[in-house]
Amino acid sequence: MAMASLAELAAENLRRLEANPYPGRGIVLGRSSDGGCLLQVYWIMGRSANSRNRVLVVDEGCLRTEPLHPATLENPELVIYTAMDAHEGHHVVTNGDHTDTIMEALRGGQDFRTALRGRGHEPDAPHYTPRIAGGIRVREGDAWLALIKADPGDARRSVRLFFEIEALPPGWGWCLTTYEGEGNPLPSFRGEPYPLPLAGPLDDLMAAIWNSLNAERRVGLALKALDPATGKVSWRIVNAHTP
Repeated sequence: MAMASLAELAAENLRRLEANPYPGRGIVLGRSSDGGCLLQVYWIMGRSANSRNRVLVVDEGCLRTEPLHPATLENPELVIYTAMDAHEGHHVVTNGDHTDTIMEALRGGQDFRTALRGRGHEPDAPHYTPRIAGGIRVREGDAWLALIKADPGDARRSVRLFFEIEALPPGWGWCLTTYEGEGNPLPSFRGEPYPLPLAGPLDDLMAAIWNSLNAERRVGLALKALDPATGKVSWRIVNAHTP
């Protein structure tokens, strides 16, 4: 794909994201436009009061969801989890507790596929929310994304899709979300990860993604920047609400 075509496609995808009332949770993996940082972006959204009762926080080098009002939180097993973690230069992001599953596999010398073959989609009928995941290997400069969704023929089974990205060119990222949009039940993501622009200073590109999310349903957005030369990690977080 020519760069001009990629630029047009990424810009159109950002416009589609802006027009989407509910893409759900999302992951973007890419590289800053100056080429200096590998980037992981994660956002959470919510339609229910329980889903919106959360904030994103960095705790001991990990990104976690935490309850905004703990006393009113319901079903914490589906909404409270570690979203980003890392092991020996392999930085992982997911939309649930399968972060822990992947990290355990990596520490045991296995890969993400092995870990995710033992996990299914979320048991939240009738939506059956997909589990999404991604990872960047800093030294290699490559990445992967994974989607685990309900089998359309039998929701007791899961379909697992793995995508490997050989290189992350400057100014672009690959996006995966849980839903296609609004609906009842919510329609699961279809197709392949799609490119989004990651242009300009980090604060500006973070603002561009945050502003593309539905203002009534966005909950939190985090950006993790990885410097391959120094190993330094920096964070930017915005939450719709604060404790």
